[in-house]
Amino acid sequence: MPWNETCTMNERNKLIDAWLSREFNITQLSERFKVSRKTIYKWLGRYDLYGREGLVDVSRAPINTPHKTPTEIRDQIVRLKHRFPYWGPMKLNDYLRLNYPDVNWPATSTMGEILKVSGLVKRKKRRHKVPPHSQPLRHADEPNKVWSADFKGQFKLGNDKVCYPLTLTDNYSRYLLACDALPGLKLSGVRPVYERLFREFGLPDAIRTDNGYPFAQVCLGGLSPLSIWLLRLGILPERIDKGCPQQNGRHERMHRTLKQETVNPAAITMRAQQRAFDQFVADYNNERPHQSLSGMTPASVYHASLRPFPEVLPDVEYPSEWQVRKVKCAGQIKLFSNPIYVSRQLIGEYVGLKPVGNAVWQIYYCRLPMGIIDERIGRVTRPS
Repeated sequence: MPWNETCTMNERNKLIDAWLSREFNITQLSERFKVSRKTIYKWLGRYDLYGREGLVDVSRAPINTPHKTPTEIRDQIVRLKHRFPYWGPMKLNDYLRLNYPDVNWPATSTMGEILKVSGLVKRKKRRHKVPPHSQPLRHADEPNKVWSADFKGQFKLGNDKVCYPLTLTDNYSRYLLACDALPGLKLSGVRPVYERLFREFGLPDAIRTDNGYPFAQVCLGGLSPLSIWLLRLGILPERIDKGCPQQNGRHERMHRTLKQETVNPAAITMRAQQRAFDQFVADYNNERPHQSLSGMTPASVYHASLRPFPEVLPDVEYPSEWQVRKVKCAGQIKLFSNPIYVSRQLIGEYVGLKPVGNAVWQIYYCRLPMGIIDERIGRVTRPS
């Protein structure tokens, strides 16, 4: 039961004064001060032992903490963190146990708490993520079924300029379609490479990439200007799961070979680096046998696509039973007079609404399903 709403210490002193007056018994004190008999006995006992000073609240922290990490251990963890500021508690734990195996080091979680209390843990910023790809990745059972594209990690040239190698391969034949040294990640540099390849090799069914720009953006469907253009061409943009480069393992393995043979050391200029890339492409496709191809070279397996690159983008078409809406300047469409936000990336484009239930529609851009619209909710729900 609570004390009366006054100063707690005043109430406790009044309790002692009333008891010392010998005018009240325990039951009467309990009723007078609105606390339990157990509480009355507690504070009378504290008064008998310590006097008025015993009425002050005592810390509930344990006197002894036998499992607390010793100070010298805590200090050594903190010093190591200052030495390696980018290491997390797991790596610090591994290092300490490897180099000082005779010490009883605390668990990784305890090390994390020590770093947190010491102010050495930075709170991660919440990042908006590209939505997950809504379809399973395709199996490449013939050339041009799936291409892969990626930027091999950027590096500095001898003249201190940064090179971003853009690579594209055919997943079935391992044929290296291109390795272009670019000065950055801008669409203005990437799209001409794609156009050149489409004119030379035709159109693939799909192109698999990671979730970075210019391949994808944080918006409905993960659409970027590049992926919108690909969809207009009838090419499905595939995206691997975040943190799962093994889903593009063939391409990643090629990158390792590319780095070994062309970047150690890097060339002086972008033009010289491109010459090294061109020589690597020629050798990789025509000279290097692949075990996965039964010892054949990629050039002996690959053939161009039968789908030519169109000089004019075809119109977007949807089945006749679907609703078709144009995305307006605010990135919205109107569904029976109700404005629904889709994406500013699709302003001026047409989306298709496939009926899937009572007042429920699946929204598509070209071949790409982007989410579900429930008229009762009035917004697009991304696929899980």
